[in-house]
Amino acid sequence: MAAPGDVIVVDAGGDLAIAITGELMMGWAARRGIAAVIVDGAVRDAAQLRQLPIGIWACGITPSGPYKDGPGEIGYPVSCGGQVVMPGDLIMADEDGVVVLPAADAAEAIAAAEGHQAKEAKAQQDIDGGTWERNWVIASLKAKGCGGV
Repeated sequence: MAAPGDVIVVDAGGDLAIAITGELMMGWAARRGIAAVIVDGAVRDAAQLRQLPIGIWACGITPSGPYKDGPGEIGYPVSCGGQVVMPGDLIMADEDGVVVLPAADAAEAIAAAEGHQAKEAKAQQDIDGGTWERNWVIASLKAKGCGGV
């Protein structure tokens, strides 16, 4: 079963007709310390879910309640949004979406992301200071025959 800090990933096949979970189960998961729940399907009780101290990502919302008796398995690979998710994979999610990293690739991916974040922070600093030069974009557009540049 899930432990504090875990992310639960549910393969509901993208079904939006029946909610996989709602306020009661997500409140219980939050109290158990679950970090997030990712559902390839629908949830319900959206207003209440937004108030809970747990990350919840789903394909949609429906008022229809969940089935109470399965089917389901715990601790097995699942397909979520067409992506295979293995137990132990690293899950990152924000307002833009969800990314799954195989556990074996996590350290390398995190280092690459930190490097990219540093580059973007520098670009933002240059933008704020009025020194961000994008002349290469203009040159590239002209080379491709784009008019009005």
